[in-house]
Amino acid sequence: MSWFLLISHILLVLSLGWYLATNLQWYSYKIERVVLHHTKYHWHIIYFLIPLFAYYFTGIYFWIYFYFAYLPTLWLWHKKLDKKLVLTGRIKRFFALLLSLTLFQDLLMLARGSESFGVILPLAVAVIGSMAIEKVLMHGYKLAAKKRLESMPDLIVVGITASYGKTSIKNFLAQIAGRKMKVYATPRSVNTLGGVIKDINESLPEDTDVYIVEMGARGAGDIAEITNFVKPHYAVVGVVGPQHIEYFKTLQHIRDTKMEIVASPRLKRAWVHKSAKVKPNEKVKIFGDEIESVKATLEGVEFDLALGPKSLHVQIPLLGAFNAVNVTAALHVANDLGLPYEEAVSYAKELKPVEHRLQRIDAGGKIIIDDSFNGNVEGMLSSFELVSQYKGRKVLITPGLVESDVELNEKVAKKADEIFDLIIVTSKINRPIFKKYVDKEKLQILEDKSKMEQILAEKTAPGDLILFANDAPSFI
Repeated sequence: MSWFLLISHILLVLSLGWYLATNLQWYSYKIERVVLHHTKYHWHIIYFLIPLFAYYFTGIYFWIYFYFAYLPTLWLWHKKLDKKLVLTGRIKRFFALLLSLTLFQDLLMLARGSESFGVILPLAVAVIGSMAIEKVLMHGYKLAAKKRLESMPDLIVVGITASYGKTSIKNFLAQIAGRKMKVYATPRSVNTLGGVIKDINESLPEDTDVYIVEMGARGAGDIAEITNFVKPHYAVVGVVGPQHIEYFKTLQHIRDTKMEIVASPRLKRAWVHKSAKVKPNEKVKIFGDEIESVKATLEGVEFDLALGPKSLHVQIPLLGAFNAVNVTAALHVANDLGLPYEEAVSYAKELKPVEHRLQRIDAGGKIIIDDSFNGNVEGMLSSFELVSQYKGRKVLITPGLVESDVELNEKVAKKADEIFDLIIVTSKINRPIFKKYVDKEKLQILEDKSKMEQILAEKTAPGDLILFANDAPSFI
């Protein structure tokens, strides 16, 4: 019986550890975010608290529940996730530590003649120990990345942050400046200090002329942390708005955090969008008002750029009027890097869209607009206006806004009801709002995202325009 209990107990601890590690990875390994900002607390109850309490209070009968109810349920939960646990080095080290601690504890108890094995202790020590190990490793990685940057004294660093559009600005600048210089930008949406350090150590080419670093934030000090490390020569603060308002609480806190980027000791120039409402100075230039006569269609965007006594007409093969702001930011920085506006504008005509950000795909007679990585209210409403130009049937697939407030989601739901013929809601978090403001005849609730392909086959037809607006993973 002892060996059965030993093996079963280890399996229980590892199962709870799997659930815990999955949540920690989702929320950037911040326990407080798992506890305070999770949108599906019933998961914590079903997959962590109930088995934990049952283990301590139901005795030997617990194992019937464990093997015939809990494990199958946990497996089905994991199978349905669209963002499963990734077995990174950090996760592997966590499980190695958890397994070692559990084995040591259990064998020690058996040696003392006891079959009372604890669960909370090995989990708690593994989490604390894992964080301590990662902190030590991060210090080493940070020193290595710093040494690598110091070995490239001629490298020009550009830092980019914004509530909305920072990834787009980064990619557009890389495409434009990359026509004349050796440019490298942080990949995908890598925008944390840990991600930047990893990128420098593993991917930054030695012959890079310009390194473009995207900077994200979920709290005060996040931008300052990255800025103090890479020390950008040029900076962009794009549109500032209520993205991640649940973390920052006020728009003032968001603005102050974004503006931490201008404290770089090597700063030569910062371009700050007018939405930040800051005063210009010798190094800080405000942009946005120079953008005029914006025209956005399903074929692209064109606008005029007023530069003092002259004006340039800009045409870009990108969807969404807001991209006029993103491209303008890229043009300003490119000019500071030595690329004249006229030449940079000519390169802008050949810009390629960022994946999943108003990316047009024509398939099976349907027009698909993939805007699944755009989770801000301004971008979403802009995409709605763009789609409203289409004369055929319009379909919206969205979870609404996440990490936002009720008022903004009400605005989104009302506008969606005006424009779309079919609205498919893919997340529980904003479902009540859409039910309240959208005509029930055009509203479809998708309970299981794995059935997306099936519902699209049933509910759409050639000639339809389908907009994917934002995409929330299943844990949201």
